[in-house]
This record gives sequence, structure tokens and C-alpha cells, in this order.
Amino acid sequence: MTADVWLPIPPEEIDGLPEGPDYRFWNGGEDFPADPADCAFYVVPYMKPSPLCVRPMGRMGNVQVVQTLSAGIDHVQPGLGYLPAGVRLCNARGVHEASTGELTLALILASLRGIPDFVRAQDRGEWLGGFRPALADKNVLIVGYGSIGEAIEDRLVPFEVARVARVARSERTTARGPVHPLTELPALLPEADVVILSTPLTGTTRGLAGADFLSRMKDGALLVNVARGPVVDTKALLAELESGRITAALDVTDPEPLAREHPLWRAPGVLISPHVGGPTSAFLPRAKRLLVDQLNRYVNREPLRNVILTTGASTR
Repeated sequence: MTADVWLPIPPEEIDGLPEGPDYRFWNGGEDFPADPADCAFYVVPYMKPSPLCVRPMGRMGNVQVVQTLSAGIDHVQPGLGYLPAGVRLCNARGVHEASTGELTLALILASLRGIPDFVRAQDRGEWLGGFRPALADKNVLIVGYGSIGEAIEDRLVPFEVARVARVARSERTTARGPVHPLTELPALLPEADVVILSTPLTGTTRGLAGADFLSRMKDGALLVNVARGPVVDTKALLAELESGRITAALDVTDPEPLAREHPLWRAPGVLISPHVGGPTSAFLPRAKRLLVDQLNRYVNREPLRNVILTTGASTR
């Protein structure tokens, strides 16, 4: 049996891949490049629907590593039950932090300073002056303080915010200050002018920003979602937006993509970008570096990076 590696990037376009494996290019096409049973290392196609990514996993009885090119792993979780025990699932930590951090700051600044209104006014030939909120001196709350949350705070620092509060699944201390557990969110939300969601989508975080969460946000606060759409209860968010009490900047939505007639498009005080936190010019070179490093580690039997979980008997 061969040790196939399935790549969503043509292998001839990746310098530094180790010799030994048979590299197969598959980016979600209808036909598989080889028998999935021979795949030892599966690199999941990037920005493809979950059913497509999962489709070969049921036949990958000899796979040892599943590597995503995204920070989140929710799109492959439905396929984990098909895999044998001992498969390492790795994410793309180190690939998307810079791009997602950039977009987060862009969404915050555009929303606070009224950039969408200026663009619409420009189309009308209208000079739209007036005062707008600044990011300076604002209290910011980051919900989901992993590597992307850290990258967002890195980019907040030069903007002279008053305070950054951090929330993650478990409490800990960092060089920049404490990270609060999720249980402390009710006390932290009323103090925040900007609430940033950068948490993974899990059973705990699905619907996290629901009616109670949103009602605790202060009047005039901005909600920014660069996590996953289902972290926010869309119906509850629509009610708050339509009341004019809060505003929102969303790179992800539920459902996604939004249908043309979806009311979120026309809700007041919302800025929507089409899930573009990761796909930038920074993605491909960083993804290639990650794959070269991981595959060299794999071939040389060295510890892999970014191992999120290892499947066990209970995942069958």
C-alpha cells in the first residue's frame, strides 16, 4: 500500500515537500485522485463546504493525519466519526492570524468612522460631514482569546484603546493581563464599547451571542463577528439592530452565504463582509510553509504542530 498525501494545492507548486509520499492533488473535484483508502495524510480543501470536505473521509480507513488550512475545524468534525482511532487532526494556526486581525480592525474602524455611509454619499455626490465615534479610548472585549484573539489585540494596541478585556474557555494569565472564563461574560459585556467574537464554533459557543448576551451589551456598542456565523443568534441580532440600540460588523453570518432577500442585508447599522478574514495574499505562502513543515515532520516521525485532537475508539 502506498502512503498517499492529498493536497488541495498542486504539489509542483510547493517547494520543499519531502520525498517519499505519493502526492495527489484534490481540491474538491467530483473524481478522487486515487483510492481514499491509500491516503495517509489528508489536507482538507480550503473554503469548501463541509459535505465536500467530509466526502472522502468515510473511505480513509488508513489515514493518520487530517490537516485543515483553516483555524476552525467545525467543517470536518462531521467526518471524524468515520475515521479510525489514532488519527491526528491539525489546524492552521499561524496561517490566518495576520489577515483576520487586519480585517477585524478594518471592520471596527469602518463601522465606527462611518466608511459605508461615506461610500454611499460619494455615489450620490454628497459631502457627508459630522462627528463619528473613534476607536481611541474605547473599552474592547475579545471573546475567544486564542492565536487570532492575540493577533487582534496586537493590532489594537496602537489605536490607544482604554482597555482590552479577554475571554476564553478557561481562565489564565498572559503577559498582557488576565483571560477571563466564559462564565464572567455577563459582567464584562456591559462595560464594552466593542465586542469582538473570535472564538471557535463548538457546542458551547453555538448561539453564544443570543438574546441575553446581546441585551447585556451597552447602548451604542459594536458587535464584530470574525468567528463563525452560528456563534451569533441571527434572529436576536436582527431585533437589536432594528431597534437601533447596537451596531454590528459581520464577516460571517448564519446562514452563509446570505440569500439576496435576507433581512440582515437591509438591517440598520450593520456592515457585512463575505467571509474574507482568511483568503488574502498572505494565505498561500503561509499555507505552503505550514504544509512543508508538517509533512517534513510527518515523514521524519517528528511531533506535528497544531494537533487539536486525536481520534479514539469513541469517535468511530
